[in-house]
Amino acid sequence: MPYLAKKYLAPSPTSDNLFIMNIEQLDYDLPSRLIAQQPAVVRTDSRLLVLDRSGGLLEHRRFHDLVEYLRSGDCLVINDTRVIPARFFIRRVTGGRIEGLFLNVTDNGTWRVMLKNASRLRSNEIVTLADPHKQYQAVSNQTFTIIDNPKQGIWLIQPESKDDSFDILNRYGITPLPPYIKRKVEAGSYHTEQTDRRRYQTVFAQTAGSVAAPTAGLHFTDELLKSLRNHNIEIARITLHVGLGTFQSITTEKVEEHRMHSEFYQLDESNAAVINNTLQHGSRLVAVGTTSIRTLETLAQSGRVRPGSGWTDLFITPGYRFQVVNTIITNFHLPRTSLLALVCAFAGTEQTLTAYNEAVRNEYRFYSYGDAMLIL
Repeated sequence: MPYLAKKYLAPSPTSDNLFIMNIEQLDYDLPSRLIAQQPAVVRTDSRLLVLDRSGGLLEHRRFHDLVEYLRSGDCLVINDTRVIPARFFIRRVTGGRIEGLFLNVTDNGTWRVMLKNASRLRSNEIVTLADPHKQYQAVSNQTFTIIDNPKQGIWLIQPESKDDSFDILNRYGITPLPPYIKRKVEAGSYHTEQTDRRRYQTVFAQTAGSVAAPTAGLHFTDELLKSLRNHNIEIARITLHVGLGTFQSITTEKVEEHRMHSEFYQLDESNAAVINNTLQHGSRLVAVGTTSIRTLETLAQSGRVRPGSGWTDLFITPGYRFQVVNTIITNFHLPRTSLLALVCAFAGTEQTLTAYNEAVRNEYRFYSYGDAMLIL
């Protein structure tokens, strides 16, 4: 049976005021069965909830219908960061196994990592990388020295090998799927590491550095991008390497008191020119994902964007005035996160949560491997 689009009318957006949002306002009820445990077999077959902010109209579509909502001259802005297989394992001399998550590497080659159940580790202790593809056997030529355990659970470990960090992770790391994706990997099953390396990655991924996928981009295929170009829709690339902090829950009572971790971004001159040409002609800037939104708004200046690179900790909450972004594509996000706060800032808190509750009623798939929203 073909999928039929249905239309619903949601309440008009409320007036959000800056600095008064309580964390409870970012709550909604989600049955665990709606947390996607695997991607759609075909990326563009994901469902698409379309929200028109001006009147609160909701439409139920499929992602391949996106072309019907974009106009000639619009510019789609995608994040071309590439997810690295950042989960890794180390073994102590005693044989104990510890799981780690690579965050980044410092200028002197030291790894900044998060480690689970590592309270017994000590400074100057030598540990050995374990190969998860070979029953966690120790890799004798890949050892690390424990340097320090600074605040906030971030460890510093020094690799003895001079091999490139990403090369090491490509050989011995695992795709850093979010913790809410809980499934067993069986030999010969759909859920293999190679499958996750391909599917927890956008088709336009290019610059390695993220420990989580820019999930709104997972729904695109090369064919859909070609179709958009054929409809005279521009495509511009930015890079923001997604860090762990993007997905961390807000723990402060007042949402605005939360502090974001900084993430590296880059926008070159040619892509900035494409974006600015779109803005100059009054066409829409369609940001794919919260990472693209935060990068564009970080670089916005007097109704344009400036090329450049750096680190951003921009935290967008209700009351924020968007400078250049006027249309977004996004997944459905966890309660009490900066991602949901950003969407509420864009569409209005009441209207956003009305749309989320509508998605729950219609059993959309949520979170990283889930369905998408287009907010006009």
